[in-house]
Amino acid sequence: MLDQTAVSQLKATLRKGIENNEVAGANFMVIKDGREIFYHEDGLSDLETGRPITRDSVFRLYSMTKPVTATAVMILVERGEIDLFDPVSRYLPGFKNQLAEKDGELVPVEREVNIHDLLDMTCGLVYGGANAAGQATEALFREIDERLLGESPVSTVEAMNRLGECPLAFQPGSSWAYGTSADVLGAVVEVISGKRFGEFLQQELFGPLGMKDTGFWLPEEKQERLVKTYADNSEGGLTLYEGNHLGIINQMDRNPAFESGGAGLVSTIDDAAKFTTMLINNGNLNGVQILRPRTVEYLTSGTLNARQQPAFESWHTMAGHSYGNLMRIVTDTKITGILASQGEYGWDGWLGAYFGNFPQEGMTILFMIQKKDAGTTPLTRKLRNIVLSSL
Repeated sequence: MLDQTAVSQLKATLRKGIENNEVAGANFMVIKDGREIFYHEDGLSDLETGRPITRDSVFRLYSMTKPVTATAVMILVERGEIDLFDPVSRYLPGFKNQLAEKDGELVPVEREVNIHDLLDMTCGLVYGGANAAGQATEALFREIDERLLGESPVSTVEAMNRLGECPLAFQPGSSWAYGTSADVLGAVVEVISGKRFGEFLQQELFGPLGMKDTGFWLPEEKQERLVKTYADNSEGGLTLYEGNHLGIINQMDRNPAFESGGAGLVSTIDDAAKFTTMLINNGNLNGVQILRPRTVEYLTSGTLNARQQPAFESWHTMAGHSYGNLMRIVTDTKITGILASQGEYGWDGWLGAYFGNFPQEGMTILFMIQKKDAGTTPLTRKLRNIVLSSL
């Protein structure tokens, strides 16, 4: 259990973050040894109407979708339906005959991008930037966004075949860059399974785990629980953000043609806790075995080699971490800049949804917010530090 001092500090720190307009509202949860030892909600889900954040508030996960996608891939791996060294072009022909940037020129790839490269983000796919890879990717996602609400939205497989025709930022396996590879993996799962990616996730993960509020869109009867998204207004306040981003419909009010394995899911804190608890329980939740223990061990391990690791550590907040299977993994607690635990893993989202699993402590931390360009915020780290210091 957390002592009363830690409980008071958590509540006061979150309240201060809300009063300082770092976030409009949030819910925060700590689970230890399968039991919830702390839950707290504070602030508003809609500043205009004064609607409070509640336990069943629905949040856009953005990149916290990625570990779910990696789990879907591992389901296929342990069934023998996929080999991690399969070339992506086996499933998505757009990845044939790719080009990679080298010294400002585009040259043929030395080897094809494979599934393993996608899981580790060592494939050369990026989200944007000034180089040819970034510009081509941004142009594609602009088109996806422009067609989102029209008569001919881009489908998951079509979008990812088109992405395969974009240049890579570097030769496959030669470095690391954060990018669109989880979206590609969603399309690969779709091709292998013969089901839409969302249907696969519902049948293999969300249904069995009882994640009743998780998916790629929200039907009308759940819309009122969807939290509003806010951005800094540059004057110390918050302004409503309603933009579509990375092919995601902000309102989440229709079944999308493009189901983004990198950013597309919505969920509640309780649903997210079912997923994270399944992982920390070696693939099992309440007698339902999603993955076998050895598969989970691989899924939650750092997999970057010595050539790839420096590019990941160029993100200064990732010192003391490695990366693998679309998650961060702590490898050296002395240099992380936060109180951390060896082997802890997790990820966050563009709008701030966050989870960390701590296998040594048998613990999970979940923090749900909706703040543009958030990722792991200073507030997130402060709350983590309170919990870790009190154990």
